Amino acid sequence: MKKIKYFYNTQSLKYEKLVVPLRVKLLRVLGFISAALVTSVIIVSVAYRFIDSPKEKVLRQELATMQQHYDELEGSMSGMGDQLAGLEKRDNNIYRVIFEAAPIPDSARAGAMERQAEYYQLQNYSDEALVENAMSTLADIRHRVLEQNKSYDQIDLLIRNRRKMLASIPAIQPVSNRDLTRIASGFGYRVDPIYKTVKFHPGLDFAAPVGTPIYATGDGQVEMAGFDGSGYGIHVIINHGYGYETLYGHMVRAKAKKGDLVKRGEVIGWVGSTGKSTGPHCHYEVIRNGEKVDPVYFFYNDLSPQQYERMLKIAASSNQSLD
Repeated sequence: MKKIKYFYNTQSLKYEKLVVPLRVKLLRVLGFISAALVTSVIIVSVAYRFIDSPKEKVLRQELATMQQHYDELEGSMSGMGDQLAGLEKRDNNIYRVIFEAAPIPDSARAGAMERQAEYYQLQNYSDEALVENAMSTLADIRHRVLEQNKSYDQIDLLIRNRRKMLASIPAIQPVSNRDLTRIASGFGYRVDPIYKTVKFHPGLDFAAPVGTPIYATGDGQVEMAGFDGSGYGIHVIINHGYGYETLYGHMVRAKAKKGDLVKRGEVIGWVGSTGKSTGPHCHYEVIRNGEKVDPVYFFYNDLSPQQYERMLKIAASSNQSLD
């Protein structure tokens, strides 16, 4: 039963029935509805902001897992890049320097510098761009690794060629000289035995009896063997490859013939005094890339450090040459 309300009217001095106008009722209803709507919106907003739905919880967990995997991938790529950069540096600055090979330019290594700059920009990309660029970075690293493997294959070939090169470079004395008593004259300006003037002597003179064996100081091919009126008398020139040649002058007789392939330590002739010579000896020269160099630096295979020190002093003494 609806409850009826009354109020006391001071003018009529009577209790009268309270009648609420329709306008007031409508306003009250609208006010209640508005308050309810505002409250609902606030509640929904708070719930949407701070309370995840089951689907959002799953997506948030997947995103966290993806972020963790990406961080691990980023760390792995960074480590791989550092290690590869170290290998590239060792390759260019050590291995290729040892074998006198030109370093590999950065462009051939897939532009490492530019790719490194791109790598540091990944943090500003979207998830899809992150994945795409991560795959691109990995592809670049694979390419650099492939290029590095090719380089190491080349170095392996250089090592094999290096063995041949080490066997070819002059490395022993041309005559037996264990006690170091046979060096009569060194490389440089010496008194000419005939003209008695100071002239440049482009080799070493090893004084020895006629018939003493003369040895090839490195593997190579005989380029000249015989007499040509140059003042060296009967002499032999060996082309060792790699820019090296050696000359053995004033022989009494040459055993090697032009075109022969000779090995280090092989007898190629015998000491004599032919040509412009004042006594039996072997005049020995080392030519590198067309320039005559001091042969004393090419005896490292058959001398101890002490012997080598002594030989340097003997060869540096100013005296008269034998040719």
